Amino acid sequence: MTLFRLFLGALLAVIAIYTVAVVAQHGLNLFAVFFGDIGALGWPGQFNLDFLGMLMLSALWTAWRNEFTAKGLLLGVLALLFGAPFLTIYLLVLSVQTRGNLKAMLLGEARAG
Repeated sequence: MTLFRLFLGALLAVIAIYTVAVVAQHGLNLFAVFFGDIGALGWPGQFNLDFLGMLMLSALWTAWRNEFTAKGLLLGVLALLFGAPFLTIYLLVLSVQTRGNLKAMLLGEARAG
């Protein structure tokens, strides 16, 4: 679990540093560029569409894990909008809350039995 937590922390740090550099150079015009690339039907758009699918799966899993409660739906929206930074923080928090129990982390406390 320690290596997994270190990986999550490193991933979060790299994405945060990269994001700050991109925002400083290009501003916050993310959605126009993201969906514009998809509309252009090129490889950048294919990658973005694939990534959007992964974001939607992450959001669906997050909401499902929290039994589609109001909290779960809110967390799902955050997963969709904030991607890997959200998921790394969420998994780090869950790893502490569940004391490293992977079954409870992935399924939720109620389903882990």
